[in-house]
Amino acid sequence: MLGSGAKAAKPSFVSYISPEEIHIKEPTEKEVNPHLLPGEQLLCEASTVYKYIQEDGSNRGTYGKLICTNFKIAFLDDDSTSDENETQFKNKIIGENDITLQCVDQIYGVYDEKKKLLTGQLRKYPEKLIIYCKDLRVFNFCLRYTKEEEVKRIVSGIIHHSQTPKLLKRLFLFSYASAAPNNTDGRNQTVMFDTLEDWRDELERTKGNVQYKAVSTNEGYKVSEKLPLYFVVPICVSEESILKYEGRGIPIWCWSCHNGAALLKMSAFPKEQDDSTSQTQKAFLDGIYRTIRKPPYELLKTDDLSSSLPSLQEIQTAYTRFKQLFLIDNSTDFWATDVKWFSLLESTNWLEIIRRVLKKAIEVVECLERQHTNVLLIEESATDMCCVISSLVQVMMDSYSRTKLGFQSLIQKEWVIGGHGFLDRCNHLHKSDKEEAPVFLLLLNCVWQLVQQYPAAFEFTETYLTVLSDSLYVPIFSTFFFNSQHQKDTTMTGESQKTQSSPFRFLTVWDWSVQFDLKAQAFLNNPLYAEKPKPEKSQRKTARFKHQRQLSLPLTQTKSSPKRGFFREETDHLIKNILGKRIGKFINSSDEPPNSFREFYDSWHSKPVDYHGLLLPRIDGPEIKVWAQRYLRWIPEAQLHGGGTIATAAKILDLMEEVQNLQVKMDEEHSQAVSGDIHAVPVLRNSARLSSLFPFALLQRQSVKPALPTSTWKDLEDEDDLVKRDDEFVDLSSDML
Repeated sequence: MLGSGAKAAKPSFVSYISPEEIHIKEPTEKEVNPHLLPGEQLLCEASTVYKYIQEDGSNRGTYGKLICTNFKIAFLDDDSTSDENETQFKNKIIGENDITLQCVDQIYGVYDEKKKLLTGQLRKYPEKLIIYCKDLRVFNFCLRYTKEEEVKRIVSGIIHHSQTPKLLKRLFLFSYASAAPNNTDGRNQTVMFDTLEDWRDELERTKGNVQYKAVSTNEGYKVSEKLPLYFVVPICVSEESILKYEGRGIPIWCWSCHNGAALLKMSAFPKEQDDSTSQTQKAFLDGIYRTIRKPPYELLKTDDLSSSLPSLQEIQTAYTRFKQLFLIDNSTDFWATDVKWFSLLESTNWLEIIRRVLKKAIEVVECLERQHTNVLLIEESATDMCCVISSLVQVMMDSYSRTKLGFQSLIQKEWVIGGHGFLDRCNHLHKSDKEEAPVFLLLLNCVWQLVQQYPAAFEFTETYLTVLSDSLYVPIFSTFFFNSQHQKDTTMTGESQKTQSSPFRFLTVWDWSVQFDLKAQAFLNNPLYAEKPKPEKSQRKTARFKHQRQLSLPLTQTKSSPKRGFFREETDHLIKNILGKRIGKFINSSDEPPNSFREFYDSWHSKPVDYHGLLLPRIDGPEIKVWAQRYLRWIPEAQLHGGGTIATAAKILDLMEEVQNLQVKMDEEHSQAVSGDIHAVPVLRNSARLSSLFPFALLQRQSVKPALPTSTWKDLEDEDDLVKRDDEFVDLSSDML
């Protein structure tokens, strides 16, 4: 103790211990064994690997074992086998610290605090490893305390198995299918569209069987390997016409409207042809058009999507920029970039692409619904943007496509059987970056806009869409791992002959019991779905759940959220300087809908919403939002505890539970069977303690401010918004059923 008049000595202690040596969970002697799936093999491993807690920013973490198998990269620590952290929404295939090899986006090594992209053979091995995932998770591993030989094996193994080109048959999909061939409960009721009967049933459902016919011309793939075995064409189209150009130039039926108008698609002829060939093909097309313009068909409008929508390269570029906004290494990076959120978001062009795609779908809807005109979508292969537009049109016009089974059947029909190249577009084999483009993810983003604008119109939830997007990278399901039905069939047959076994069956992603138990599957179903509204309620306007965090670009100062939160300074600057220039393009762009379109659009939005009728998305400026649950779920700073749509839904679910309990009592008193599934809705206790990104952000830890406050932080300190309140770490597992 110093005397009252003595001056305190200047501290002279200097710490030579690294931060991770201060805040560590010491490794234990307990051996943690990985959980391996059938057909999964351990390839390499490294002990004493230090995993940073990403969201903390203070180098806290835990020691464990890093392994690489032919299916995944996984970090194992004492908590990996503990049931204490059991969450209500758990994936049975992919753990919290598991990364499938197809989910790895990029791998960086840290050398003397400098990041370097890791590819191919390495001369020097990094002291830290950063793995960026396609589902936007970020894993940080420290290898300083790992044996040198183990570092070489694990780093080389991870790079080789996740980043280098591979053969299709090397995918874990085949190892799993051969090791667990009958691992399915057979409860999947999704229409797979792999039989002629499925197509005939769909024609009958949509009343299209008068004008169109299901054909088996391509059996044995004698027409084209790109076409499915069975598909639907106009009745007047002959088999000779289908065979003539391998299916090109033939209008293929997608769906029929209630008024008889139909949506069709066509593979275009190659543009670079000699004159004689071009003239012959033009004459062929003219003949086809004349045929399908005669009764009983309606008028026909053709739409070349390659000239009216962004190219695949533009989509890929926009999404690459967009996802960088959410691949956050630490809290400091989040706060440093957050003040520029609007300008960064706008510069990606991703929301504008979503708006353009939705606008195109509405244009097609107008032709079908109001003008009673057939629409023929044309694209080079008719397997990319044709799939997006045709799917969106059906979701908007056909309420069956807004049920879970209906939506899954739609994906099967338009995408899986329709020949979308999932293998190339997702770059599962790492063969060509030029073919990669998030086309299916674009569709899910567009559907999410509709789900969040009209939640009661959909039987499934945004959690369902998020999980579906994650399933793109889980190679135990065949759904998203082939380019065509022909590729799948020939590969299966070849593998069966090679192993001299009976044809094995791949799992389909639509069997959700493989990934989730019944309690978790409840989160995929919308308990607020307006299944069959009564006539007096069918004209009621939808309740609009508006997210607390501003995730769209502002249109005008009056329309922008009064509670701008983190973005106030940037918003003010944006409104003053660029409202009429840059943001204006979201409403007054050169491709602004013509008057007839605008009249149709405004007329529909002026009327009450029929959840089982036509749905048109709102596409003006700030109505197009960021899919918060998918893109922000791993960022604690972006969560609202006790906020977001989950808070509203939880209150409604509590009320629904009370009503259901009363119904049970009434039925018991009258000795009647209980109608409906009483346990079909997840019960959410203490909604004020839930994260806005529930159920993916159940147990996120406290987020912290930057260690050294920046000028941005100082400017925001006085704001009465979310950043002023530290998030609380709340263990919800004891409070939830």
